[in-house]
Amino acid sequence: MTDGNSLGAKDRVRNVLERVRAAVQAGVDWVQIREKSMPARELLFLARDAVDAGRELRPGEARVVVNDRLDVAIASGAAGVHLGGESLPAREVTGWCRGGNAPANFSVGASCHSVEQAHEAENAAANYIFFGPMFDTPSKRAFGSPQGIPKLAEVCREVRIPVIAIGGINLENTAECLRAGAVGIAAIRLFQDAGEAADLRSTVERIHRMASSDS
Repeated sequence: MTDGNSLGAKDRVRNVLERVRAAVQAGVDWVQIREKSMPARELLFLARDAVDAGRELRPGEARVVVNDRLDVAIASGAAGVHLGGESLPAREVTGWCRGGNAPANFSVGASCHSVEQAHEAENAAANYIFFGPMFDTPSKRAFGSPQGIPKLAEVCREVRIPVIAIGGINLENTAECLRAGAVGIAAIRLFQDAGEAADLRSTVERIHRMASSDS
């Protein structure tokens, strides 16, 4: 997940794109363009370049999704759109997409903060959900107290679509989330603040090893 605000105002699009390219080269499978305050025009340019980077660097492996903006996701050729609490309803989006308005493999994801919301997303035909916040983190405090591993495990048992853990994820607690049934993790600081390319690659490789051992 990207956060251009933390990279400084100058050359924001270029800075985010550089981080996206580094993440893809390091082996990150999914990149979410999450730039809530970026003007639509800039966001479209960024999303297009990010999609192109994924196709260039790891064709068929790295996928780019756009947060909230269905229009930008479609126009940029992204692999999907991720819906938050203030986005369009998942049922409306999936219905529109599967009415022949989006590519057949276009994904719709939804952020959930309870078992009930997870069921709603599944019933709305979402392809996957983000569940959290798992642990305390400043960016997710507005969504309530941390959910914790037992609640994540309950959600993973309750729904049949993939569940991705989010919120305060680091290398020390990733394995707990995977053992609870999550198919993966989503994070900003874990990847964006990894530092040198070698550090980022090492981080991604460790996560992949954890996922393989729990599969």
